[in-house]
Amino acid sequence: MALSPELITQLAVELNQSEQSRVQVEHFSRRYPDITIEDGYRISRAWVALKLAAGRRVRGHKIGLTSRAMQQASQITEPDYGTLLDDMFFAPGPIPTQRFIAPRVEVELAFVLRHDLSGTQVTVDDVIAATDYVVPAIEIIDARIEQFCRHSKTMRRVQDTISDNAANAGIILGPVHADPRKLDLPWCGAVLRQNGVVEETGLAAGVGGHPALGIAWLAHKLAPWGEGLKAGQVVLAGSFTRPVAARAGDRFDADYGPLGRFTFDFV
Repeated sequence: MALSPELITQLAVELNQSEQSRVQVEHFSRRYPDITIEDGYRISRAWVALKLAAGRRVRGHKIGLTSRAMQQASQITEPDYGTLLDDMFFAPGPIPTQRFIAPRVEVELAFVLRHDLSGTQVTVDDVIAATDYVVPAIEIIDARIEQFCRHSKTMRRVQDTISDNAANAGIILGPVHADPRKLDLPWCGAVLRQNGVVEETGLAAGVGGHPALGIAWLAHKLAPWGEGLKAGQVVLAGSFTRPVAARAGDRFDADYGPLGRFTFDFV
């Protein structure tokens, strides 16, 4: 049985308060064992609605859990998604650590759309045709719901992650705007250094074989809600590295080769 509208609202308020207080809440999946993935999206949407009512603005979307390894670890067979809001965007440079609870960074590509995309028939070719440019991006993920249960020490379930706006918290866009029609997108790669040490390397093929696949998938998933991807929106295609924990004082160097290089510091 789906969670009641009243409970959906209550849990969205809990997430909002957790983000503001920087105190994590217990797993929803432990407190409500029958919670479904659909419930998770309803909670996430209710939380975004609270933010919009407070003056925030939708800037785009993110796709998560795109790698096969992450899907197997989460016991799911498809990615998840969340909403990017205007206050989540940062320029390369100082990143305020106090904005987050337990920040981690991921290496991605972002698609900035020139045209709308909607419906259940969107293809990779449609995504490429609708894209204005591709830009290197770092996603900052966070956990308003504790990663490990304080009672059982078990990891949170995918329903918790989805409720938590797919763990989204921030995005840093690189300086180079590239035409996706001139790139071999699966072979776009990056090296991520933390305090001078190479922590992660990867290719964009890690997100299901092609980063545009996730964009098409998201258009399909939004269609039943009567929604689509809008021109001008930024869509994060999914991480092709593992998340790297960030602490105050850390300097990161994201090197995408021909697509540019930039640094950012948690302060």
